[in-house]
Amino acid sequence: MTRPFDELGLNKELLLALKESEYTTPFPIQEKAIPAILQGNDVIGQAHTGTGKTAAYSLPILMKMKTTRNAQALVLVPTRELAIQVAREMNKLAKYTETKVAAIYGGQNMRNQIIRLERGVHIIVATPGRLIDHIGQKTVYLNSIDFVVLDEADRMLDMGFIEDINYILSKVKHKKQLCLFSATIFPEIIEISKKYMKNPIHITVNQNDITLKTIEQMYLITNEKEKYNHLCDLIKQNNNNNDQMVIFTSTKQKAEELSMNLRKKDLLKVTALHGDLSQRQRNYAMHRFRNEQEQILVATDIAARGIDIPSIKYVINYDIPRDPLTYFHRIGRTARANSNGKAISLVAIEKISDFEKILRYTKYNIRQLNEEIGIPIPKIQKEFKKHNYLNKNKPFNKWSKHTYKNSKKKNYNYKKSSNRNFRKH
Repeated sequence: MTRPFDELGLNKELLLALKESEYTTPFPIQEKAIPAILQGNDVIGQAHTGTGKTAAYSLPILMKMKTTRNAQALVLVPTRELAIQVAREMNKLAKYTETKVAAIYGGQNMRNQIIRLERGVHIIVATPGRLIDHIGQKTVYLNSIDFVVLDEADRMLDMGFIEDINYILSKVKHKKQLCLFSATIFPEIIEISKKYMKNPIHITVNQNDITLKTIEQMYLITNEKEKYNHLCDLIKQNNNNNDQMVIFTSTKQKAEELSMNLRKKDLLKVTALHGDLSQRQRNYAMHRFRNEQEQILVATDIAARGIDIPSIKYVINYDIPRDPLTYFHRIGRTARANSNGKAISLVAIEKISDFEKILRYTKYNIRQLNEEIGIPIPKIQKEFKKHNYLNKNKPFNKWSKHTYKNSKKKNYNYKKSSNRNFRKH
């Protein structure tokens, strides 16, 4: 039986903020991590997106803040959007305390950040590149840091931040408490834990459940040139209540073009979010979408791990990602906090091998829509049909026994970048 928040050792100020934020019952990661962090333990938390891990580390850190003006806690995140989101969440939870939280990230005016830091902050939420810039200019000192959190550690490693993380942790000379949260545990994460953590407590939530039960997942097999028309039809069919949705594309150019074309169709109010936008433009787009002034957000994967908006009811994968984990992070933008949501993927016939890997990763049914809505599978699919690849009654893990004709090679060699050319993140 889940314990309520008032039994986890939190003070009345935090409990009041939780109540006003409509937090009622702790999520499993919160119930397990909050007491462990409050007791001073280093923690490795493995939990998937949308499971409440931000509050899991924010609440115990806020409990331990002192009134001194020095920064006492550092939260490292991979992207600007996530930095903004985490800082916003922490400030909301700190409403009835004197704790001040600042977000430090690339693309924002450096001078404004320095002024904010000089006024005094207790918690810094930062992207690695911009934090190193501040350390180099001696506008941030880490000698008073008591707590360090690596949030979305796997994503930071994917983006090549391993050297930056080691550099930053080496600058924290004070005896620190280190917490690491990640959806997946890479060997590099284990190395970090061995090097910097002392007898960490491992907390795993839904280890064998890589996706959420509350997301209804569907896919439509089509030709690449027909995807746009199918997208427009899906938007009309599934958005009668003007629910918000996120549409993911593979490139910045496609995100911009798709958003422009949808605006011309006058389907709904549409905005784009991608890396070619300035930080001011990205902030403006997210502000309008968060406040429901826009109903569709067309985004690249820059948004896959930085959006926490409960009103998102649909996620549409206009392009299928090569990495299965990216798919699950994308669809995790809906069904936040145990609400319900839908995820629909438009699978171009040329990308069937990429989608096959996603199907093998999940134990939940991903419903095929072709027969259901009367859209025939493209003729090139005959070879797949001969082997029953599209028979939903066949277990998906048997797909890997066949060589697929007319599809791209199954195995991809991913090279993890070790460079540090990510200052704008």
